[in-house]
Amino acid sequence: MPILKPLAGNPNGPQQYKQPSRKGKKAWRKNVDVSDIEKGLDQVNEQIIVTGGVIAEKESEDLFMLDVVGDSALPKRFPKIVSKGLRADEIIAQRSAIPAVSIRKRPENKTTEGIIAAKRQRTNYIDQKELRRLKKVADGQHESTVVIIDADYDMWDTPADDPVAVEKFSFLSKVEKAKAPKTMHEQPLTLAANGKSVPAVPKPKGAHSYNPVFTDYQDLLLEEGTKAVDAERKRLAAIDAEQAKMEAAARSAAEAEAAEARANLSEWEEDSDWDGFESGGEELRSKAKRPQRKTQVQRNKIKRRKEEERRVKLEAALKKKNAQVERIKQLAEEVALEHQAMEVEKIEMSDDSEDGNEVELRRRQLGKLRLPEKDLELVLPDELQDSLRLLKPEGNLLKDRYRSMLVRGKMEARRHNPFKKQAKSKITEKWTYKDFVLG
Repeated sequence: MPILKPLAGNPNGPQQYKQPSRKGKKAWRKNVDVSDIEKGLDQVNEQIIVTGGVIAEKESEDLFMLDVVGDSALPKRFPKIVSKGLRADEIIAQRSAIPAVSIRKRPENKTTEGIIAAKRQRTNYIDQKELRRLKKVADGQHESTVVIIDADYDMWDTPADDPVAVEKFSFLSKVEKAKAPKTMHEQPLTLAANGKSVPAVPKPKGAHSYNPVFTDYQDLLLEEGTKAVDAERKRLAAIDAEQAKMEAAARSAAEAEAAEARANLSEWEEDSDWDGFESGGEELRSKAKRPQRKTQVQRNKIKRRKEEERRVKLEAALKKKNAQVERIKQLAEEVALEHQAMEVEKIEMSDDSEDGNEVELRRRQLGKLRLPEKDLELVLPDELQDSLRLLKPEGNLLKDRYRSMLVRGKMEARRHNPFKKQAKSKITEKWTYKDFVLG
């Protein structure tokens, strides 16, 4: 039968410190547990006695030491393990007593058995020395440092002729190089009336906005409407003038036909009247007045009349010439005043703005064709949008750029002619096959 043993330790359960009451000061001093504080003070006194001071208050250099030599007993306790190398390294490390085959190209056997090889020997290969030098250069090992020297001449300038080459080929005619035209260094002539440069993309006015101010939009609408009405009036006036011209031409043709008919009728009547008087022609011919010699008085009278006519004509010519001289002086003064006014206006416009006015163009345009009309940059009132997302793009960007280049004078207005006249070519057969000689 097993024997029951009592459990080790305190058989009683955990108990709290006995403190019946803490109402008075006497109870406070008597029933206060300070065992933890006393235990800490004992540990501090022990550290001061043993180590000569409190460990927490000492520096790290006083407590620790840095070992830079190491423990000499460790290699003896733990011997070094030599690891076996790879099999590939062993194979590469092996060296045979027989030298390797040279990779240098060896000359072929020149002796043949009566057969001429069609393949020629290649001589444009790179030798080993050059190959090693190129490899060094590729690795960055340059044999010599390249010194960069600034050029003291213009590489785009025309080089001077070599005197030796000139003397050698002196019998040849000197080739003249193409020269750039003078206009390459000049500014292009714009089509603006004031002669100022026109920007490539002019700044739009406030009325061209998708949501413009009412006053600006109304002014632009009235201006464009007036232009459209004037253009329509000019078109109708041109049609009326053409129609009146055609009517006048038809009327003049009818009058010419009537006059020709009347002339033919009068000639026919004269011929019919003279038919009855053919027998009496001799009497009329005998009664005709014969010319007589002029007297001296008549000759003097005719001479005075001719001199008077010559004098009057000379005075009229002198008077006309004097009038032309006066007119030329007046025109010169007007041109000078107009030129002076244009200079003043140009200076004022240059002071006001830097860009020219593209709307007002010069009368005489450059090129053989007229400048294409500019698209109407105006939206009708019922097409105005209050949002930029609802705005629809209009116009052709290519046409706008082309017209802008024409206005700025960058290019000339020309018409592309796809059917230009080609050079005529004639195909003939040579007769050299007939030129043979019998041997």
